[in-house]
Amino acid sequence: MPAGPITLDLAVDRSSQTPLYLQLAGGIEEAIRSGVLGPGSRLENELALSKRLRLSRPTVRQGIQELVDKGMLVRKRGVGTQVIQAPVNRQVALTSLYDDLRTAGKAPRTEVIEYRIGRPSPEAVDRLQLAPGEQVLDLIRVRYADDEPLAVMRNTIPERIAPTREALAANGLYACLREAGITTVLAHERIGATVADEEHAELLDEQLGAALLTMERKSFANDGSVVEFGFHVYRASRYSFEVTLVDS
Repeated sequence: MPAGPITLDLAVDRSSQTPLYLQLAGGIEEAIRSGVLGPGSRLENELALSKRLRLSRPTVRQGIQELVDKGMLVRKRGVGTQVIQAPVNRQVALTSLYDDLRTAGKAPRTEVIEYRIGRPSPEAVDRLQLAPGEQVLDLIRVRYADDEPLAVMRNTIPERIAPTREALAANGLYACLREAGITTVLAHERIGATVADEEHAELLDEQLGAALLTMERKSFANDGSVVEFGFHVYRASRYSFEVTLVDS
């Protein structure tokens, strides 16, 4: 990666209704997502950008600030504006984070920090529709993207279909279930937000009190049985959900 600042092939359309600062931010964001600007790359300075694109300094500054606020760029004194990391954008769909990361060109890695088979809680009995005497796997994993922590995932799974610890470290949960012939066809999901407590700040390499996204999910197999329920926490600076809305 070149040590000096990178000059991007950017253009703005002054006849467009999109504000100029958003056009600038969009061009830089696309360069980050496509890999033209990799993590650690430096942008040319605001003065050079404003002169080259014939934009005012406040417009350039506002465009860059958009991406700073998204967690894609950081301003460093004496260094300039640098790319942090392209965030993961995920469609709200019945897919696994592991598969989504691979599709996005990331290198997923999983650290299994708790793998415990035992008696279910009353909540697990109710949610998983367990028969008397059935046990469950309580699972906590940290999912990494390109060796950067992205999510802490807590799941509870009926013991009768639980993958091994080794399989879960090597693959996503849904991939392990598919390997066992179990296909998930439906899920109920709730997305929310919280802030990092001491545990999540340490596991996700975030500041105490940093913004986090949350997702609760309960998944069903094609025979109607409950496969798992989970509570996942994501770094808001590195991750977002996308939803497509259709007018009915």
